[in-house]
Amino acid sequence: MAAQIEQSAKDSPAAQNKKPKHYTWGLGRRKTAVARVRIAPGEGNIQINRRDVASYFTEEQDRKAVHAPLVATDTMGRFDVWANVRGGGPSGQAGAVLLGISRALLEVDPAFESVLRAGGYLTRDPRMVERKKYGQRGARRRFQFSKR
Repeated sequence: MAAQIEQSAKDSPAAQNKKPKHYTWGLGRRKTAVARVRIAPGEGNIQINRRDVASYFTEEQDRKAVHAPLVATDTMGRFDVWANVRGGGPSGQAGAVLLGISRALLEVDPAFESVLRAGGYLTRDPRMVERKKYGQRGARRRFQFSKR
């Protein structure tokens, strides 16, 4: 009896829709943004924070940055991408997703390393906002100096 229940659960439509996928993870950082990216073989859908990439990134340059590693490795329609991004602004988040996708693609196929490295997609951009200093208005901006 238990075998019949188990078999019927495997044949149900809900069980057929939930095919096990092999996810590959990549972590990307840029400025103060952190992106946790996972990719799996699929039709080329890209979701960022459960939204479509076109609705999440309104600027064209940010969308191009997200697509860049997939275009460089010629895998644009072969992988589905899901990214969770926190912190930073749109530009930093796009850079973080770019690095996360690149690292995940490298895990999938190490042969992509030469293409990704040549494009600069595997290098973490180290530039961060400079801290504000005491006695000043900002990181480098001073208060107005009065000689007399």
